[in-house]
Amino acid sequence: MTRFLFPLFLFANAVFSQQKIDTKKISTTASKHGISIQDDYVWLENTSDKSVIDWVDLQNSVCEQKLDELVKNYNFSFKIKDYDYLSTYSMPSKNGKYFYLSYRVDKNKPSVLYYKENLNDLGKPLVDPYDVYKDPNVVLSGYYPSKNSKYLAFKISPNGSDRQEIKFRDFVNKKYLDDVLTDIKFSNVAWNADKGIFYKKNSNKEFFAKDSTYQLFYHKIGDIQSKDQLVFDATQHKSNISFFTKKNKLFVLEESEDETTRNFYYAELDKEEFQLVNFIKDDTSNFDFLNIANDKFYFSDDKYPWGNVCYFDINNRAESKVLIPQVYSHLLIDAVFLEKYIICKYKNLGKYYMSIYDYTGNFIRKFEAPHSMDFQIKFYDEKTSELFVTFYSYTISALNYKLNITTGANDIYFNDFIQPKPTLFPFNYFETKTITYKSRDNKDIPIVIIHKKGIELNGNNPTLLRAYGGFGSVSGPNYDTGLLSFLEKGGVYAFAQVRGGGEKGKNWHKEGKGFKKINSINDFVDAAEFLISEKYTNPTKLAINGGSHGGLVVGAAMTQRPDLFKVVVSEMGRLDMSTLDKYTSGIHHFDEYGNPNIKEEFQSLISYSPYHTIKEDVNYPTCLIITSENDDRVPPFQSYKFVARLQNRLAQKNPIYLKVNKIAGHHGNISNYEKKVKQESEFFSFIWEYLNK
Repeated sequence: MTRFLFPLFLFANAVFSQQKIDTKKISTTASKHGISIQDDYVWLENTSDKSVIDWVDLQNSVCEQKLDELVKNYNFSFKIKDYDYLSTYSMPSKNGKYFYLSYRVDKNKPSVLYYKENLNDLGKPLVDPYDVYKDPNVVLSGYYPSKNSKYLAFKISPNGSDRQEIKFRDFVNKKYLDDVLTDIKFSNVAWNADKGIFYKKNSNKEFFAKDSTYQLFYHKIGDIQSKDQLVFDATQHKSNISFFTKKNKLFVLEESEDETTRNFYYAELDKEEFQLVNFIKDDTSNFDFLNIANDKFYFSDDKYPWGNVCYFDINNRAESKVLIPQVYSHLLIDAVFLEKYIICKYKNLGKYYMSIYDYTGNFIRKFEAPHSMDFQIKFYDEKTSELFVTFYSYTISALNYKLNITTGANDIYFNDFIQPKPTLFPFNYFETKTITYKSRDNKDIPIVIIHKKGIELNGNNPTLLRAYGGFGSVSGPNYDTGLLSFLEKGGVYAFAQVRGGGEKGKNWHKEGKGFKKINSINDFVDAAEFLISEKYTNPTKLAINGGSHGGLVVGAAMTQRPDLFKVVVSEMGRLDMSTLDKYTSGIHHFDEYGNPNIKEEFQSLISYSPYHTIKEDVNYPTCLIITSENDDRVPPFQSYKFVARLQNRLAQKNPIYLKVNKIAGHHGNISNYEKKVKQESEFFSFIWEYLNK
């Protein structure tokens, strides 16, 4: 046995050292709008073909060998686990009668959902995904108690994909119901009291086919799925639908395929057949819906890009009023509607705070987050007027507080299960600042920069630059013990809030979408040049990383300016823009990127598409391209093709690695703690190795 393994081991080493995996080329030419595009790797789109499976396995074996070597060379795994153990954790959330939290009972199995009747009680296990599926790869992706907490509906992703299942748990009898709903995609769950749920169902026959989640169904507890009632069908117009229930009504929002027109409906829940009333018809304004309370429709007006709170009666759309005005340059991130109060969460130059109003628009009180931390509102206790909140930042783990709306008192919260711990580092150990840099067209782009206080900024610091920059998404801190380890070792971290995101309001998003998507990429390149010019780092010490839309940004930045970067890590990136309308969720994103069926928009997509802008004569930076085999949001073969084309050029001398997560989807290997730690330690070991060569 050993005799045969030995030469195979040598072969693997040879492949690794050369980083030249011979990938066959099958030349195809596609023509669209009179534009001819040659593509040698279309065959990699057939993920079920044995030759593709073998190619992926070979890529993985080479990559895993290298990552295993690097993880052993550095102590990121140990540090991540140590820092996790020493970190503090968020208090439970309250939903209905009970408090909910997740525990990792076994580090090699999925988290278990627990519930408590009182905040200071010992939690009781409610949903154990492994107990249900006997599979360590399942992920609990959402839970929804019924109105009186008689039942719990919960969503499970059996293989990491966006296509999920819904099951049910009986609180009283402590047992799982026989009800099983399948083919759930891009759907929340909304209860009709304790009787049943509304959900969206997907009708795709092929795994990576264009998305077809156009139907809203109602399921009665105890029925089989085939008996479920079709409530709303948008198949004919391919509209996007969302929904929720509020008191005795079901509300449905229908948005046209091109995202230009919206219709709102409601139906009374006390009837067997749900008769939908169209109370907002063919609306073309781009307001942000906030909530419905006491038959008033609350929204943020598109005329005020920083965000305000307006309302109208659902039976009288014509008369709307401004309740809480816009605060210029202070971004309204969220509005939480309580029984008596509206809590507005704001962000201004990296600082977060909440302003509390009553339903007449009177200002009650303001609470500022400590140490420029972000926060999540966990629940409100009406008896004591106390708001329970968890604060956190990039470098500070959870601080749990109770804030008294009536008196303004603010006290850190502990109980028998949330006990005081010394901070992992002093609050001033790391320096976090939000500043701006100038883009090439003279815009002020915010950037968050973090490093150890007192570090010498001599242009030689290992630096990690990230961005997302799409869909109007507002970036915020995410406490990450892998990043803490990187910073502790002397690294610099930067997050560029490029156009296309929502950090400076709606106009910031508009300036980085459609024909202006190139601004997102240019802003990111300009961020790299800023960090270099200001002596934070230099091109031999700079790594860039982004996921999903951020994967597109870093991939395009690399092909635009390969001279600026030493390491590129793109995760689940949209890297082939020419196939936007062919697979999965791309058809829902024409407003963001452009419609490839329109010539000018197709030309725009191709002009920055990372796959199509690879040049034959360029030695691109060292790359780690990460994807997942069950990613049905951004198909994995976009990464396959990108890697194949990068590797298969004579000019490429730096290694190009492909890692394909098995039994995982768009969020990677997150089903259990050990996989999460492995994923983190591989990432930071990889960039640390190449930034210090």
